[in-house]
Amino acid sequence: MTYECLIYEVKDAIATLTLNRPERMNALGGSLREDLYDGLRRAIDDESIRVIVVTGAGKGFCAGGDVKAMQEAKEEKRGRPLMEKVAPGRDRTVLLMRESPKPIIAAVNGAAAGAGMNLALACDIRIASTAARFAQAFVRRGLHPDWGGTYFLPRVVGMAKAAEMIFTGEVIGADEALRLGIVSAVHAPEQLLPATYELAARIAAGPPIAIRLARRALYHNQDVDLRAALEFETFAQNVCFETEDAREGIRAFVEKREPKFQGR
Repeated sequence: MTYECLIYEVKDAIATLTLNRPERMNALGGSLREDLYDGLRRAIDDESIRVIVVTGAGKGFCAGGDVKAMQEAKEEKRGRPLMEKVAPGRDRTVLLMRESPKPIIAAVNGAAAGAGMNLALACDIRIASTAARFAQAFVRRGLHPDWGGTYFLPRVVGMAKAAEMIFTGEVIGADEALRLGIVSAVHAPEQLLPATYELAARIAAGPPIAIRLARRALYHNQDVDLRAALEFETFAQNVCFETEDAREGIRAFVEKREPKFQGR
């Protein structure tokens, strides 16, 4: 299946979803929202896929909402219907990403502004190029953050810094994003995808069931007390103990070799 605004590629159990509107800095217009949702759904449903990578074509990761399309809609007095149409698609994509059983890595190759920054924040891990820039640009357009920005950003950088970024729309570079914990690594542009795939391959080689449950635990346990977190960990550990992957992991340790996990 091909998409109008998304490139979907699979190699070595890793699905790469490349936002493909480079002439608009991959702004979320045209069919990109629908293509992205479908691509994510496709990768999640494909049992051969273990890790998902999201990146952008050209010089930008994602410039956020298509401001030009918004202006055209307002001029035609269709602003409210446009937002009513956009919101359900936006929200279902963010929820799908959070509920994905498979890790999602953002390879931020350039500008990630507004909804584009929040799309990256919805991923589990973010790796940036030195060319990456991040901004909660909504306030500069007189708009409110969407795509989960007010949920994700305070959990990453703390409430005060999130408030500062959202209230001012300041632009920060890759090094500052690394300092704040928005990204976990910064690489030269030509090394961004190789470094991302190296990490993705390490995750893909791991036990899928244990990783899926650990991913659930990380997010579930942000919003519960310690007792509930420990209970979920016990549940997940009991599930893992019954898997063939756990038996293989223990055998490999005893035999002093690398394990080969099958997801069973």
